[in-house]
Amino acid sequence: DGVTEVLARRSDNLRDKFVEVPCSEDYDSHRRFEGCTPRKCGRGVTDAVITREEAERIRRIAERGLSLGGSDGGASILDLHSGALSLGKHFVNLYRYFGDKIQDIFTEEDFALYRDVRQRIQQRIAQVFGISSSAMYLTKPTFFSRMNSTEAKTTHDEYWHPHVDKVTYGSFDYTSLLYLSDYSEDFGGGQFVFMDSDSNKTVEPRAGRVSFFTSGSENLHRVEKVQWGTRFAITISFTCNPEHGIGDPVLG
Repeated sequence: DGVTEVLARRSDNLRDKFVEVPCSEDYDSHRRFEGCTPRKCGRGVTDAVITREEAERIRRIAERGLSLGGSDGGASILDLHSGALSLGKHFVNLYRYFGDKIQDIFTEEDFALYRDVRQRIQQRIAQVFGISSSAMYLTKPTFFSRMNSTEAKTTHDEYWHPHVDKVTYGSFDYTSLLYLSDYSEDFGGGQFVFMDSDSNKTVEPRAGRVSFFTSGSENLHRVEKVQWGTRFAITISFTCNPEHGIGDPVLG
C-alpha cells in the first residue's frame, strides 16, 4: 500500500480542508458541460456543513428504513429515490412492498431534512469547485449504506474493492459522503481511503462529516472492511448532465 497519510482524523473538527489533484481524462469521454464539468479536481472534507444532531436525525431515518429489510451480508442499501432496499440476497422496492404503510415509517419532516442536507452539501461542493450550484443535478444512485462485519453473501456485499465512480456509474461528476456514525466509537475499520500512486490518504468517519470529491480516476478509492460495530453513511452524487438528473424523494 505504500505510505498512508490521514487526511481527516475523527478527532479533528475541520472547517474546510481541500486538496487539489490533477483531473484525469475520464471527463473527456463524456459530454462536457461548461460551468460544471470539473476543470479543477480534488477532494475536500468539512465538519461545518451538517451538525452532529442533524446527522443523528438522518441516521434514524436510515435505521427505520433499513429495519424493514437488510442484506444477509455485511452491506445493506436504502435508496429513498428509487425505493431500493436490501432484503436478504436481493433488493425490493420499499414503496411497492410496503405501500401506504410507508407513512408510518417516514414523515414529511424526514424528507424535508433530507432535502435540506442535500442542498447544503450541493452548495458547498459548488463553492469549493467554483461552479454554479444550479448547474449540478442530483443523480443516481444516491443511497444510505449500513455496513457491518458480517461475511459477504453476494457481490453487492463486497464494498471494499477499489473503484472510480465516473467509471462505475458514468453519470457521476461530483461524489459526496455524509457520515452518520463515528470511527473507532461506533465501528472499527471502515475508513475511507483515497488511493494515490505514491500513497493512501484516509478519512476517518465522524457523524456530520462530509467528504466530497470529483468522481474521476484522480480519486480512485475504497472503503476498508468494517471489523466490528455498524457504519452508517449516505452517498449523495451529482451530475452535470441534466438528462441524468433525479428529483428529491417525496413521501406518498
